[in-house]
Amino acid sequence: MKKFWEILLIILLPEVIIFTIIGIWKHDRLRHPFDNSSIKLSEKVIMPVDHSKFAELQKDFKTPQEVTKACLKCHNNIDKQLMINEHWLWIKDDTIPGRGHVRLGKRNIINNFCIASGANEKLCTMCHAGYGYRDKNWDSTKTENMDCLICHDHTGTYRKANPCADTSAKGFGYPAKGVNLRNVAMHIGLPERHNCGACHYTGGGGNNVKHGDLELALNHTTKLVDVHMGVDGQNMSCTDCHKTRNHNIPGNLAMVSASPSNSFSCTECHTSAPHKSKILNEHFQQVACQTCHIPVYAKVQPTNIYWSWKDAGKLRPGGGLLHFEKEIPVDSITRYVHNMAYIHDLTTDSVVYEYDSRHGAAILAKDVKPEYRWWNGYTDHHFITDPIKSDTVDLNPLMGSYADNLHPMDSKHPSKIYPVKVMRGNQIYDTKYDRLIDPKLVGKKGEGGFWRDFNWDTSATLGMAYRGLKFSGHYGFIQTRSYWPLNHEVAPASQALSCEACHSRHSRLSNLKDFYLPGRDVNKVVDLIGWLMVIGALLGVAIHGALRIFSNKNS
Repeated sequence: MKKFWEILLIILLPEVIIFTIIGIWKHDRLRHPFDNSSIKLSEKVIMPVDHSKFAELQKDFKTPQEVTKACLKCHNNIDKQLMINEHWLWIKDDTIPGRGHVRLGKRNIINNFCIASGANEKLCTMCHAGYGYRDKNWDSTKTENMDCLICHDHTGTYRKANPCADTSAKGFGYPAKGVNLRNVAMHIGLPERHNCGACHYTGGGGNNVKHGDLELALNHTTKLVDVHMGVDGQNMSCTDCHKTRNHNIPGNLAMVSASPSNSFSCTECHTSAPHKSKILNEHFQQVACQTCHIPVYAKVQPTNIYWSWKDAGKLRPGGGLLHFEKEIPVDSITRYVHNMAYIHDLTTDSVVYEYDSRHGAAILAKDVKPEYRWWNGYTDHHFITDPIKSDTVDLNPLMGSYADNLHPMDSKHPSKIYPVKVMRGNQIYDTKYDRLIDPKLVGKKGEGGFWRDFNWDTSATLGMAYRGLKFSGHYGFIQTRSYWPLNHEVAPASQALSCEACHSRHSRLSNLKDFYLPGRDVNKVVDLIGWLMVIGALLGVAIHGALRIFSNKNS
């Protein structure tokens, strides 16, 4: 009899397992799944008029302000729309939970790239949507200073002057020498990728330095780099997602925003249940789309992941600027950067160590795995007047936790897991007043800008005086972190993360310790219950099948 049961078990067990798997799979399939292929993109709008035919534009303009005045003769009231825009004001009203109302924007934030705009408007306003923003007393009511061309140029020839590359350049957002204002004004249209990218690709001092997922390659790329922008795929432009109304451009950057008040999400096209699998759709409640669909970033151009200002200012014998690059193994990084606190696990075998006298030392990496954080859309900020309370300053910590989702009816701001570029570095701070310093970096030799005179004492004194703050005369360098949620360089579905990427002992979510994750975490009680349930289910099916067989024979 015992042998009979052993034979029966051997015969039935494979079938039980197969049918159990099929049953689970069928149960997980949706009868009417959302079809992503049915998404209809906005039709490409062709500019209805030919601006080259307007007599008002067929003249040689002496100043860019003359171009703006010509634009406003036809596009009246557009200036009122732009005058309340962040791209013009560089500051907005926002709200930080627990801190209340704040005024926040590029005017007053601190980052760990070029640190702050402060006394550096001559360079920073290369990316301002206007002309003449030269200092904190800039008059934002002068509509003739609005730069229409930076966003609407279709010649690809318009660019702003770089006063650091050309010391004779006027700076303050004015066009570079050689730009043919007449030709550009006669060939304008709705914003294209290169218009947005003129500022957003190269912020922080170079291509893809800051964001990690915004780089010049996106102007003409493939769907393997970005499934939305690939010319062999959807070939979408920036404004297909950032749908602009009355010059209000939706989309919040966590570095210069505190709330999700002007944001949008993937669900505007894909809905909140885009998969054929119920289980995957249920993940959306706590996992952002980007988490699975952006497995790596900096796919074409390396991005900065560490910036050491402490190492800036070293010169060649005789006073010449020093610059070199070296590709090094990841495990050798700490030999090149002082006080290196942490480098995330990279997908590449080597990274680039770069040094130059002005900026100090930098670590750049390509094909980088994101880090992951809970985020409810709100971001705190460390302002220059905030006291330093730890050995590492989080400049814009993302707010949220798993606990936000424990009582969804009570939580106004549920959190999700997002992929993030965490930028690390060290930067100057006042060791007596325990606060960050906004140094003066830009200027001609002898004007105190660090990038010309290489004197931190003078640079810190001038920069803080410009802010109306005291500098004690004592400075050091402190570790800082900034957080950049990733939204671009979305991979095709075939390259999205697998279940094992998170549900395994080598989980990508290893830093998120505030919840139990099957496959990653070990809990003897939970594991025992789980295995007992699996074994019980299999035995139940096997016994049920055996009883059916015997009942049929007896009948």
